Amino acid sequence: MEKIVEQGLLYDFYGELLTEHQRRIYEDVVFHDMSLSEIAQEQGISRQGVHDLIRRCDRILRGYEDRLHLLEKFNRVKDTVAQIERTSSEENVKLLARQILDEI
Repeated sequence: MEKIVEQGLLYDFYGELLTEHQRRIYEDVVFHDMSLSEIAQEQGISRQGVHDLIRRCDRILRGYEDRLHLLEKFNRVKDTVAQIERTSSEENVKLLARQILDEI
């Protein structure tokens, strides 16, 4: 999974468990595509401080996923639904084809 997509999904599942300050900065990086320098200037902290905070948030969110597996379960359900949709579509096509053949 692409890193930015994974960060967004992990944030969706576990972001509320971060502090307000961590959430604000993490959102700026992941969702608003702001540079570390822009965030540092806006927040009045160093660029290195922003970088460290993002890495810490990534570790925190990954730690929650390692313990709770919500993202993993979500992906399994999503894959199962896609498989059901594919199977359903195939069955519908088969039924329609059989009806057409019966009419001929």
